[in-house]
Amino acid sequence: MSVRAQHVPGEPRLSDVARLAGVSIATASRALSGARAVTPELGRRVLEAADALAYTVNPHARSLAGGLTAVLGLMVYEIDDPYFAEIAGGVIAGAAEQGWSVQVSHQDRTPASDLAGARLLRGQRVGAIVIAGSGYRDAAMNTMLNAELEAYAASGGRLVAIGHRDLDCHAVLPDNVGAGRAVAEHLVALGHRRIGVVAGPERMTTVQDRSRGIAEVAAAARIDDVAWEHAAFTRDGGRAATARLLEARNDLTAIIALNDTMAIGALSVLRERGVAVPQAVSVTGVDDVQVAQDLAPALTTVRLPMASMGRRAAGLALRAERGAAQVVEVGFELVVRASTAPPA
Repeated sequence: MSVRAQHVPGEPRLSDVARLAGVSIATASRALSGARAVTPELGRRVLEAADALAYTVNPHARSLAGGLTAVLGLMVYEIDDPYFAEIAGGVIAGAAEQGWSVQVSHQDRTPASDLAGARLLRGQRVGAIVIAGSGYRDAAMNTMLNAELEAYAASGGRLVAIGHRDLDCHAVLPDNVGAGRAVAEHLVALGHRRIGVVAGPERMTTVQDRSRGIAEVAAAARIDDVAWEHAAFTRDGGRAATARLLEARNDLTAIIALNDTMAIGALSVLRERGVAVPQAVSVTGVDDVQVAQDLAPALTTVRLPMASMGRRAAGLALRAERGAAQVVEVGFELVVRASTAPPA
């Protein structure tokens, strides 16, 4: 059976699609939402009918009817941070391929803000949530947020995490331990032994994982005096941590920033103080945001596929089939540029 183009007075409704396809309104609704309960033949008929009538799903009407909307909620930290901007771009592209829109909820790296964002998205009745950014290795901090997200998933919402979180859900996991190990191995291979690290808050899983990779390399190389400074996981945090490092240690030959945004802050402090990079101090980052190659000097860093991570997270969230939580691990690539050299 094929469906011919039809003209319906006024805006076509779901009932018009159901009538033309010869199915119930409930079946038409399930077919248009991608539910597996609908057979391929019925699904094809409903889609052909919708196309013939130029019918588009009204997500607000679906929400008022008590269901979830065809909107994906994306929780990110600092949307102006290139790392999250690239992830968001991937999520938006992946959602668009499935006919979904994206609503972005901006958080400020605190459990209270995460909880408020999750509750906001649940209140908006989004059909899926992708939560990006680091979790916390602190059970008390995670308890309320995880309860909120698990209740959302239990009510039919689709949930995906980017990065390590104490949640039973689909996840896209970058190799942060390997990324930290890669930059440390690069510096050690160049001959550096007096190394400082500018890092984000210690409680964050991303910081702990990347720090672990660095610590493993330092231990293997018998380097026992790595200098650590923690600050906000931002450009200003990178500036503050670098300033404290330079005040505490005037013998450092290399600085590892645990993300590129902190590395940008580190480079700005070194430039202001007249410290030549890499002649006097080498600098590395992690992530390989787009601007990293345009810095002066261009930044040596570890490339994580942020846009691909976002697209894959959207794909996990919006795929039709349900089932056990799936974990997608993504790799990295060391990108050596002009900000590193052997110590003088």
